[in-house]
Amino acid sequence: MRVCIVDDDPFVTTSLATILTAQPDIQVEGEGHDGNEAVSLYERVRPDVLLMDIQMPGADGLAAAERILADHDDARIVFLTTFSDDEYIVRALRLGAKGYLIKQEVATIAPALRTVMMGQSVLGQEVLDRVDVLMSRQSAVSPRPVGESDFSAGEEAFAVLSEREHAVVELVAEGLDNKEIAATLYISEGTVRNHISVILQKLALKNRTQLAISYYRARGA
Repeated sequence: MRVCIVDDDPFVTTSLATILTAQPDIQVEGEGHDGNEAVSLYERVRPDVLLMDIQMPGADGLAAAERILADHDDARIVFLTTFSDDEYIVRALRLGAKGYLIKQEVATIAPALRTVMMGQSVLGQEVLDRVDVLMSRQSAVSPRPVGESDFSAGEEAFAVLSEREHAVVELVAEGLDNKEIAATLYISEGTVRNHISVILQKLALKNRTQLAISYYRARGA
């Protein structure tokens, strides 16, 4: 896969490039150091994956991702940052980022990029551990209007999901547990948990029960 790396610290981009090019299936095609460079780099190289920091001087990674995804909705953008900040996680996923990894988890980066190339989304373990807290907090600060169900997600909401995420939702709605979903889709239970966490965040739902109910309501069942 062809990868571009953007981070405001040149040492980080060089180190990541060295680590990733040691992988037989990864080729680093370019490096940048701020959001504006990320946009121009993506336009010039069109990498398979853009690996990018969030906090950078000038245009940050989130602003750059928004610009890129506005013109290329199929862009695979994975954030790699030292901050597992709740607001960053929410914004990144809502923008359509394919992953949110923590820099300290260096050994997970290459496998995560391969997962993204397979059409799946990835979250670092530290981020995954915060998802329940994140969603509870979001629910507390963003109450729904009186009379509106806490788990009302229509067809338009489900349109933000990838094909694989749709498959996971359907199996959740059928009552399968994570082990059964993993066996059905030939993926690991960890990947299933990852998918469900991302799906719940995208749809602003709290749990799989709400997800199943929303799915059937969206179908008019």
